[in-house]
Amino acid sequence: MGGTEHLTVERVGATLVLTLDRPEARNALSLPMLAGLHDAWLLADADDDVRSVVLTGAGGAFCSGMDLKALADRRNPDDPVRARFKADPDLHWKAMLRHHRPRKPVIAAVEGPCVAGGTELLQGTDIRIAGSGAVFGLFEVRRGLFPIGGSTVRLPRQIPHTHAMEMLLTGRPYTAAEAERIGLIGHVVPDGTALERALATAELVNANAPLAVEAVKACVHDAAALPEPDALALELERGRPVFDTADAKEGARAFAEKRPAVFRRA
Repeated sequence: MGGTEHLTVERVGATLVLTLDRPEARNALSLPMLAGLHDAWLLADADDDVRSVVLTGAGGAFCSGMDLKALADRRNPDDPVRARFKADPDLHWKAMLRHHRPRKPVIAAVEGPCVAGGTELLQGTDIRIAGSGAVFGLFEVRRGLFPIGGSTVRLPRQIPHTHAMEMLLTGRPYTAAEAERIGLIGHVVPDGTALERALATAELVNANAPLAVEAVKACVHDAAALPEPDALALELERGRPVFDTADAKEGARAFAEKRPAVFRRA
């Protein structure tokens, strides 16, 4: 259903599938790819028929990080994509989910390298599935750089402190098995099947009431940085209105009638 150069966007049922499509560069992040990602997140948010998003990469790779050479190229200053980034200096951070949180659940399907900016982008997703040959890591310190895509903030909140610090400070690669063990990803599957598993997981999400799913996701994220009493108060604030929805009543009826529920986002 479209996309931009280096990003393919398609619908599979109620799931929007975003494919980083620059396999010759192991799907390194380019300006067209980032612009496409930004637009795709907004598309998913705006389309009520989209209930989940799957993010994956083409050619047996997820993402090898930022293409610094391409980003520094000034040979075509009138390029319309480059003009978008000049007009909105925050655009790349929104694309990488640093300054934007999609309303719908985002499931990562990782094959091959998912390193540097790839691992930073991964941290903006909700559910993570990887092929057994996938490789993860934040290599920035090895090159005198800083993982400025959110990793010094997000990683210690998503995995145990000691593992976050080791990943950040050593810059070493992590296998899929090790990434699963420390909690960076949730599932390891045979190579070549991560997308299939991600789509199956998306179907499980899509079968649920969308207002409930979105409220749960928003509450988990917004409560994460709050003290427990404030977080519990927020949970009641976000959760109580869900019980008053037509979908909640439909869920109860469907359970009593022993049939699948038909949720209408109402």
